[in-house]
Parts: sequence; structure tokens; C-alpha cells
Amino acid sequence: MSEELLTAAEAARRLGVTTTTLYDWLGRSRIGALEIRGQKAVIQYFQGGARGQGRIRIEAGEVERLRDLMRVRPLHPAPVVRRPRIETWPGITVPLGRPR
Repeated sequence: MSEELLTAAEAARRLGVTTTTLYDWLGRSRIGALEIRGQKAVIQYFQGGARGQGRIRIEAGEVERLRDLMRVRPLHPAPVVRRPRIETWPGITVPLGRPR
């Protein structure tokens, strides 16, 4: 069963980027230099023509995979560790506080 093939313009629209940005991503992906949110990514696409200079087509599933890579997931903040209050200080031998 084959998936729907999208044009570069339609794929870019679904990703929320410009077509030129998508072309840049495809070029970076081809040489292994594409990172999306700090994670290496490879984009699989089709390019027709006798010498591979035809129109670019991307499967709809590949576009959804890229959207998932772009998704921001909230991180749980690290719990705040409160330091205990220091009741004694080195070299001080009298009780601290207001005089009585």
C-alpha cells in the first residue's frame, strides 16, 4: 500500500516552514548535517527526472515523522534542594541571636 506523495510546497506547509527552509533541510539531510531540536535527522524523499533533477516528493508519513521530531515536550523541573539552615559558625562560641 503506497502512501500519499506530497509536493515540497505542501510538505513545507504541513511542517510550518517555508519551502526554501525545507530545501535547505533536504540538502543538509543528504550530507548528514541536519539536526532538529538537537537530534540528528535524515529525511527520505523521492526526486524524479533522468538525472535526479526532477520535482521532489515526500511521503505524508515522513512529514508526520518530522513534525514529531519538531514537537516540544515539557521537561519536569528538577526538585529544588533546600540547604539546611546553619545554626553554628566556625570560630563563634557564643549563642547567635538577639541579646537578652
